[in-house]
Amino acid sequence: MKNILIIAMVLLGVLQLSCEQKNSVIFHESHELKKANAPFSDAVEIDNLFFLSGQIGMDHSTRTLVEGGIKAETLQTIKNIEAVLKHHNLGLENVIKCTVILSDINDFATFNEIYIQYFKQKPSRTTFAASGLAANASIEIEVVAFR
Repeated sequence: MKNILIIAMVLLGVLQLSCEQKNSVIFHESHELKKANAPFSDAVEIDNLFFLSGQIGMDHSTRTLVEGGIKAETLQTIKNIEAVLKHHNLGLENVIKCTVILSDINDFATFNEIYIQYFKQKPSRTTFAASGLAANASIEIEVVAFR
């Protein structure tokens, strides 16, 4: 058993080294000047994949949540995702995975009415509810996109 563990660790090290040599990771700065000092990247790029940080329904010009509940916040969240993607010459059609976090699972149907209008290619998706989203938001969406 000990030999198998050693072999696995060696193979993992070789695989990690191989990946590091082939793939460079780019931590992109935000296109929003007001987010320049945020402790995270709006997007991290590796090869042809873009991992976007979660977006909420915040109007970035005022740095406040939009009013109007889950519908308005969902629309603004998608606009914010589109802005980050556009900054990297991508669009919603490039999204291959969405993770959706709702503050109230009872908002699922309303959120989904908006969501299906924008993600027509049907990327894979995980949706769940959690309390205490950033800025007291009703929704947060993070995506992975492919160039």
